[in-house]
Amino acid sequence: MNRCSFLGLLLPLLGAMLTWPVGAAEDAKLDPDLPYQAKKSNPITYDVEYRVIVTPPYHTKTLKVWLPLPQTDAGQEVEEGNLSTFPMTVKPRIGKETQFGNQFAYFEFDHPEGAQSIRHTFKIKVWELRWNVDADKVGAVKKWPAAFDKYLRSEQPVTLSDPLRKLVGEIVPERQGESRDLAAVMQWVNDNIQYDHNSASLMASSEHALKNKRGHCSDYHGLCSAFGRALGYPTRMTYGINTFPKNSPSHCKMEAFLPSHGWVSFDVSETQRLIAEIKKDGTLDEKKKDELIRRASERLQHGFRDNTWFVQTRGSDYDLAPPATKKVPVVRTIYAEADGVALPEPDPANTEKREFAWMTQHRYTPDKPISYAFKGTKSLQDK
Repeated sequence: MNRCSFLGLLLPLLGAMLTWPVGAAEDAKLDPDLPYQAKKSNPITYDVEYRVIVTPPYHTKTLKVWLPLPQTDAGQEVEEGNLSTFPMTVKPRIGKETQFGNQFAYFEFDHPEGAQSIRHTFKIKVWELRWNVDADKVGAVKKWPAAFDKYLRSEQPVTLSDPLRKLVGEIVPERQGESRDLAAVMQWVNDNIQYDHNSASLMASSEHALKNKRGHCSDYHGLCSAFGRALGYPTRMTYGINTFPKNSPSHCKMEAFLPSHGWVSFDVSETQRLIAEIKKDGTLDEKKKDELIRRASERLQHGFRDNTWFVQTRGSDYDLAPPATKKVPVVRTIYAEADGVALPEPDPANTEKREFAWMTQHRYTPDKPISYAFKGTKSLQDK
């Protein structure tokens, strides 16, 4: 091929490259498997000892337990340790469900008598994540790729009922863009939902939150997730573990996919509780309170994940690996069945409960002192 012929072929190709549509690069990032795009800082490494004590009903023939296993991603690095059981010795099967990629250690106890304990030890390095979302730079998507369908559908527990669709239309009467619309629904939830462990669904139920106007973290974020989907924006539940002493270590956050930012984490319930703490602080004058409340609200809207929490499961309404008797709405600490019947979810923070099918024991040893970003105002004043 002579030089002229080569240039004749090359020039049209270069021309096509130079005239590539402006939005093509952004479209390429519309991938639900896109790693977190957040700015990482303040890493903390924890030595974790995590136990679950499960009490099956009397003379249970088969006790099945699925323990979620945290995985390495752009926000955390896991160094696996050991899995063991007591008093029965059961070797786990490690499996990954296909819908969201959550990984589980599956234990099957044959004719257990009395409580059975599962112990999991590992190391995990966790970063603080900040997305610094700029509402003006969040692009609009005319049609989401089919891979996002599972983050847009109505399901249990994220239910897009007619009353919910009507309400979100009142909250967002005119679309202002994904970031601003989500900020509006999160503000509505902050103004209208009350934190209450004694009235919680334990499964991120948008219907429970909407009907009762109260619940705990999962109900807040199940409702926010449903509002987002009703507006046509992909959302998902994320369940993880707080790395400090609590009755139950489980905590839920919501993530929404914002074009150019990918999956962004939001914690509405803890921001609400922090703002309430600021309002009650007698050492602060009104001007300082207003400033700190503004900072807390902006941190929420811009996307923030603390380094005292790590994610274990994502998504909702999926089959376990291996499959359970039915799909699970979410998995908080474990999922367990006795002879094919799901054991009831415990909430040790519910002051009206005295009996639990299982309890957790947990210890986290950090490599340096930790400070919870949603307790006290230090993290806001250090900004």
